[in-house]
Amino acid sequence: MLSVKGLESGYGEMQVLWGVDIEVAKKSVTTVIGPNGAGKTTTLKSIFGIVRPWSGSVEFNGTDVTHTPPHKKVEMGITMVLEGRHLFPNMTVEENLTLGAYTKRGEEAMKDTLELVYSLFPILKERSKQKAGTLSGGEQQMLAIARALMTNPELVLMDEPSQGLAPKLVGEVFETISKLKDEGLTILLVEQNVYASLEISDYVYVLNEGTIVYEGTVDEVRESEEVKKAYLGL
Repeated sequence: MLSVKGLESGYGEMQVLWGVDIEVAKKSVTTVIGPNGAGKTTTLKSIFGIVRPWSGSVEFNGTDVTHTPPHKKVEMGITMVLEGRHLFPNMTVEENLTLGAYTKRGEEAMKDTLELVYSLFPILKERSKQKAGTLSGGEQQMLAIARALMTNPELVLMDEPSQGLAPKLVGEVFETISKLKDEGLTILLVEQNVYASLEISDYVYVLNEGTIVYEGTVDEVRESEEVKKAYLGL
């Protein structure tokens, strides 16, 4: 579904990514892990178009989208859950979700998507009239994921969804990601929580200093002593 080849990008004159190659199969969870400052978030932002790629290519369902702006990628079926949630705190849960369906693609499927979202996140249905800013950290993260789903995507890019959450809530977030896969969605996940991400992933890339240094199935990553010691702190 997603094919990233030779991706290079950065900020100003500072290069961050050096020829990143990533393949994401349909209806899978693919995770990019690695140490702080490895370039994981920059990889997602470059794929989505928030950071403009310097070179290389990004293909989605066989179409070159390397330089397609983010809003057009959303119309094509790609969405991104940014680190930090970025909700509208003074608007209700329902209003935040409705705003998520701002595209033609999202609007056409809004009723069905809202039903799906409320089935995945029953707590959001209970709190639909509550202001987003009054939700707990875990509930806000669920709302951020749910709002992204309102665009009716095929591919969801997720940047550090467990960041800052208590252990119990981390488990709930990763359980939700598994449910999204069961619903037929494809997920490219960037995550610091190695243990939790390996539990739900189909394929893993290890990024270090802007370069993919290892890739493989979850079992292959777990069995590689070199990877565990050098990059994962295991």
